[in-house]
Amino acid sequence: MTEKTPEELGARAILDRLIAFPTISRDTNLPLVDWVQDYLASHGIDSKRVMSPCGTKAHLYAHVGPQIAGGVVLLGHTDVVPVDGQDWTTNPWDVTEKDGKLFGRGTCDMKGFDALAIAALVAASKRPLARPLQLALSYDEEVGCMAVADLVEEMVGTDLPRAESVIVGEPSMMKVVTGHKGGVGLAMHVHGYEVHSSLQPYGVSAVMEGARLIQWANDRNAENAAATPSELAAPFDPPFSTLHVGMISGGTAHNITAKDCEFLISVRQVPGDTGWGDKIAAAARAIEADMKKIRPEAWIEMTGVFGVPPLTPENGGPAETLARRLTGDNGQHVVSYGTEGGQFQVRGYSAVVCGPGDIAQAHQPDEFLTLEQFAAGQAFMERLVDDLCR
Repeated sequence: MTEKTPEELGARAILDRLIAFPTISRDTNLPLVDWVQDYLASHGIDSKRVMSPCGTKAHLYAHVGPQIAGGVVLLGHTDVVPVDGQDWTTNPWDVTEKDGKLFGRGTCDMKGFDALAIAALVAASKRPLARPLQLALSYDEEVGCMAVADLVEEMVGTDLPRAESVIVGEPSMMKVVTGHKGGVGLAMHVHGYEVHSSLQPYGVSAVMEGARLIQWANDRNAENAAATPSELAAPFDPPFSTLHVGMISGGTAHNITAKDCEFLISVRQVPGDTGWGDKIAAAARAIEADMKKIRPEAWIEMTGVFGVPPLTPENGGPAETLARRLTGDNGQHVVSYGTEGGQFQVRGYSAVVCGPGDIAQAHQPDEFLTLEQFAAGQAFMERLVDDLCR
């Protein structure tokens, strides 16, 4: 009687399993991590998790092949954005295949890539690899790309052989994206001092002082747009860093100087343009000093919400060279959205973005990944595993 071998699921079947876990960023991803860890273990692949400080989420990483440096990391995130208030015509937590498309929350961003990467890792574990393949799955990418720093530190700080290249599987239509903007976000809570508006000079309006900081951001946008783009910035659209405030709240009544004003000021910064967190803080402190001249109780509270390092083009770096060899894409591509690739790059890894799907589908109702793109991603993984055997 022959011993039964563990079931090896294809990437399409794995995608069905992953989509069924509603891993919205506000909720746990542990059931998904449990399933992936058990599935890998059934094929003899050990994996390790890095728990979140709250204990309700986890990163996961695994390694197959020789215990040597110089391999490849396939990086994906497990969290997805909410479906609340969106008009879906399919069940977002069940893959629906129709009209050459795979519908479901996360099919494009980015469980389609995750499924392909998991299947590739299992396939690679059965091959005579000359260089290793590693899998890294993160949480909370959709809320700032900051949590992955703990995953990178764990991978660097353990005895895990250091990989040479990181392939970030965000949707790029399988084009090789060598650079993206970074991001900085600071939550501002302006604390004013209430008086009747007829006595306005003796109070501090948090709304009006907050507006001064927002106008400072507008002025920086005008300066950035008027400046000559740097060589690193030139490929981007727009080719400069941009500051933005999308929501604001505050005040009690039209005839009371506002006690509170809250908003988030964010920056999408081109590679090479750094220090925006410090610049915003300095501007806020200057405004706060004026506020305190009127009422010492007034102040501005600042909280860092996210900090996403940009992905800087490496001009022939290992990850770019590998991805171009596997895809045949020699075009120059950069994007203005952020990824977790910058977190790996600033810690010494070579990284590019290359994954199936169109970013225009991300976060949308009836999100989908075309079968054609899924197949292109599968062919990429097959070529990658072959490459690692040479």
